[in-house]
Amino acid sequence: MNKHSKFFHILKPLKHIGMVTRQQSNEAMCNETAIEYCANIVKQYDYENFMATLLMTKSVRSPALVLRAFNVEIARVQDQTSDAQTAAFRLQFWHDTVKTIYQKEQNILNVPANPIAQELFKVCVCYGLQKRQLEKLILSRSNLLNSKHFKTLEDIEKYAEDSVSPIYYLLLDILGVANVNADHAASHLGKAQGITNILRSVRISNYHKMVTLPMDILMKYSVSQEDVLRCIDSENMRNVAYEVASRANSHLQKARSIEVPTISKQIFLPAIAIDQFLSKLQKVHFNLFDNALHVNTPTLPFRLYYNRVIKKF
Repeated sequence: MNKHSKFFHILKPLKHIGMVTRQQSNEAMCNETAIEYCANIVKQYDYENFMATLLMTKSVRSPALVLRAFNVEIARVQDQTSDAQTAAFRLQFWHDTVKTIYQKEQNILNVPANPIAQELFKVCVCYGLQKRQLEKLILSRSNLLNSKHFKTLEDIEKYAEDSVSPIYYLLLDILGVANVNADHAASHLGKAQGITNILRSVRISNYHKMVTLPMDILMKYSVSQEDVLRCIDSENMRNVAYEVASRANSHLQKARSIEVPTISKQIFLPAIAIDQFLSKLQKVHFNLFDNALHVNTPTLPFRLYYNRVIKKF
């Protein structure tokens, strides 16, 4: 048996969020295909969050995969093209799609014939999700395309809050959890994950000639943008990584210290993957260019499962 089989069997079948009858079998098949499409997108491009999502309650799993797929699509825009105008057009497509979803007279026929867009419409209508949170996800990517860098570590925190935390806020809405502590945990975990994503993407960003590490920290340790683009490891470069990673870890520990409703802990499982990456980074002495950082951790699925069982993140 495959070591991940205990997780992947959950995916078969991934039911649509709505109830269907035997007479609606054709429609159900189409729905299931759309959900599987969303699941495959997340599995291919956001594997760690995919694994964590599989461990959610059945009623939450499918809408969560739709939200994750939507986020993957807008996050990948920058990687799919080097042309700024093309990237802007693609983000505008999703901005228009969200606008259509929240039109006064909601009608799925008005939504683009895109499986993610169609399923997002159903999730938004079913759960009454907040439009502004979806718009934040899009706007954060658009702002990064325009600026192409972060001046300060606080700018990265703001980007993380806008590009990651909204997913957790929306998942809390799907769970029906309206709790201040849960919101605070979502904010801190989003920041921790967003900052960690920046650290993980340093080598990838270099392919786009883009330095995403904060300029103020680079200047503090006399590290040039050219050093980052050329993947030059040095003591000063490691100091930069340490300072940024410390901020991510601070938010992670803060999120974990907050008492949240038990039902909401399942959506915070990505904290395990964040913790594992930061631990690996520490083991390689904060060398962001060490190949070990980009190798999948085989114990992650089991740690996710264990923490899901004991209701911790």
